[in-house]
Amino acid sequence: MAHLLSTSCTLKIAPGCKPNSRLNQDSLAFSASFSFQTSKSPFRSFRLPIERFRTNSTLQETTIPSSGFRASSGEGSKAEKVMVIGGDGYCGWATALHLSKKGYEVAIVDSLVRRLFDQQLGIDSLTPISSIHSRVRRWKALTGKSIELYIGDICDFEFLSETFKSFEPDAVVHFGEQRSAPYSMIDRSRAVFTQNNNVIGTLNVLFAIKEYRDHCHLVKLGTMGEYGTPNIDIEEGYITITHNGRTDTLPYPKQGSSFYHLSKVHDSNNIAFTCKAWGIRATDLNQGVVYGVKTPETDMHEELCNRLDYDGVFGTALNRFCVQAAVGHPLTVYGKGGQTRGYLDIRDTVQCVELAIANPANRGEFRVFNQFTEQFSVNELAALVTKAGKNLGIEVQTTSVPNPRVEAEEHYYNAKHTKLIELGLQPHLLSDSLLDSLLNFAVEYKDRVDMKQIMPSVSWKGIGAKPKTVAA
Repeated sequence: MAHLLSTSCTLKIAPGCKPNSRLNQDSLAFSASFSFQTSKSPFRSFRLPIERFRTNSTLQETTIPSSGFRASSGEGSKAEKVMVIGGDGYCGWATALHLSKKGYEVAIVDSLVRRLFDQQLGIDSLTPISSIHSRVRRWKALTGKSIELYIGDICDFEFLSETFKSFEPDAVVHFGEQRSAPYSMIDRSRAVFTQNNNVIGTLNVLFAIKEYRDHCHLVKLGTMGEYGTPNIDIEEGYITITHNGRTDTLPYPKQGSSFYHLSKVHDSNNIAFTCKAWGIRATDLNQGVVYGVKTPETDMHEELCNRLDYDGVFGTALNRFCVQAAVGHPLTVYGKGGQTRGYLDIRDTVQCVELAIANPANRGEFRVFNQFTEQFSVNELAALVTKAGKNLGIEVQTTSVPNPRVEAEEHYYNAKHTKLIELGLQPHLLSDSLLDSLLNFAVEYKDRVDMKQIMPSVSWKGIGAKPKTVAA
């Protein structure tokens, strides 16, 4: 059935689906030409066992094992139609615009639940962000390129099925997951939501590919956090182990450190299995910590501006530090500050996704790329922001706060990240000029900062079954 909401707007609702009650009805008042579908998810509860992996074996670098599937006629050609699930989010929005500019036919699938999280927790983006409808309209006005829009929950398989049959993607870029470790550790209900949303959503995507677009290439956003911080080098997805005189190539051991990270581990296992069993082609991009806000596309107009989170739930380390410096708040280093991770500019996120799409996995192949460009400890980031602040005449102080997480604060960390470079990634390394730009951007919007949201408020050990409320 179809309803006319305003002049020149066609609303498509998947057969049998009801409007999603989570969506603010104000968001439906738009006028443009794009597909729009709504849904609700029938899932209420989900429980998944967690297993530990232990080994005392000899380790060495490895390559991905070959699949037993052959490409059928016409497969392996350049993807023309790309579905970006989670295309209203931080990485998803920038990626959707980048791919559209590169000539791909793009569709965004999103439930808009990330905006709901802001309302629930009383937080907001540093940057004012327009509605998804205004964003898509503005992109069309500036470039002449259309982006189709499907509003709905991928945990609703009926909605997702209709979306696949309508758009017929050649590649699916899957950002559509609850992406915050702290959010998953607020209370039981958020932990359950995170694993239900992420694992069931990804399973639905896998089944949709199998049923409707079996040649479709899945580009899935994973996380470097799946690996944890082992006392050996981190390979790209696979490792060759010699144990008791026998050798095998196996998935690299996983040590997720939150219910969010564990949901990503479950995703990886499910995708690997379906590649082997069904011949799905998939690339898992184990992404490091992203920083920055601008890409050439999002910088074209204020209505295309991306979100920038600085709060203790969704904000990432470098972005948070720049905002803290801009408002004169001491940089909040958790514990000893030796926690080391891989980092990358958001401009490299979109470049990596494009490279993965342009160089698809083979049928039955589960590729893993470690997606980051540099490694920094928290203390090193704090020192870099302090130096950048001094260059701009800003006095930056640093304070050590009790670590709300359960993690090693001093550890070995050396992760491989060569495969995307080999495909042609040209990284934007963290330079003084880039830091100056990010810090100036934070200063520009510092009046929007809510100082109550800066300090961490979620404790890994303090999580409980009782729902946690937010004080007004």
